[in-house]
Amino acid sequence: MDELHAWLTTWPAPLSISEHPAKNRMRAQQGSRATNEPGHALEALYADWRRTIDTAPDTPLADIRAMFEHWGDVTAEPAGVSYHEIEAGGRPALWAIPDNCAADRVLLCLHGGGYVLASMRSHRKLYGHIARAVGCRALIPEYRRAPEHPHPAQVTDVVQAYDWLLSSEGISPEHVAFVGDSAGGALAITALLLARDRGMQLPAASVPIAPYVDTEALGASYVTNATHDRLGARDATLAFMALFLGENGDRHDPLANPLRADLRGLPPMLVQVGGHDVLVDDSRQFHERARAHGVDVILEIAPGQQHVFHFMAGSDQAADAAIARIAAWLRPILTLAPGPGITAV
Repeated sequence: MDELHAWLTTWPAPLSISEHPAKNRMRAQQGSRATNEPGHALEALYADWRRTIDTAPDTPLADIRAMFEHWGDVTAEPAGVSYHEIEAGGRPALWAIPDNCAADRVLLCLHGGGYVLASMRSHRKLYGHIARAVGCRALIPEYRRAPEHPHPAQVTDVVQAYDWLLSSEGISPEHVAFVGDSAGGALAITALLLARDRGMQLPAASVPIAPYVDTEALGASYVTNATHDRLGARDATLAFMALFLGENGDRHDPLANPLRADLRGLPPMLVQVGGHDVLVDDSRQFHERARAHGVDVILEIAPGQQHVFHFMAGSDQAADAAIARIAAWLRPILTLAPGPGITAV
């Protein structure tokens, strides 16, 4: 845990925003389009986390986790989506089920949080929006987290959830797509690699959002976006990766670092990332490697956007547009009719 506390003392300085994130969310819902302040509430949330850590740099991991459970506070409640907790592949999981959706198509949605933080609940609304836009169910598994369970526990749990969809739910692989953000975005890639290595039939597609793929944090965007990104930093990545990989972990393990993997034979991918994210070079490098290995891959960089700006779904034009593009790309692959788009309660 020393690595994590060292990162907390070097986190980027907070923005000068005094309002509580919930108030910023309300303001974003009421007027982000009119004021043209994309992601304002998300930046306020990140700043609020920073202020909290500034006052107590030795904050216990349990308290940091409790704080990150509020990631979804900035996300508008998606209209017409119900949620059901289940067990999938031996792990807790959450179904997000849009009204009148296709029951035989599934998004396997993988939450971010540096493999250490966040959960299926913190990401419930985000993936509810994406499921509703696509027009099918979403399964959000609660994979084991580091440091209690280092790599490869996370990717193993995701593949078990995928196998459960196929074997217990009877979903055809061509009717499944992986979607993940940040560390979950990396899992949306590495789970493909592990499934392939096990001889499993792969899903139809994958959508890594701001994937956390470079375990060595070598991208130049850690420097060029250092003053723009309100959450990420090189020290943060190195700290989280140390917890994720464990004491004797290998930063070149392809199931942890897809930039070191043989990507041949993987399904089509749509990669999205914010232009102000320190991880933007992770996406650029992965896109370049995937193309070199013959993968049909698209990279979309949203100018001026923060890490996983999709959390602003239902109240911010950039987030809604990105999710609409995900849906427009996935629906024909999953042979689904056009969906209802983004609607907030």
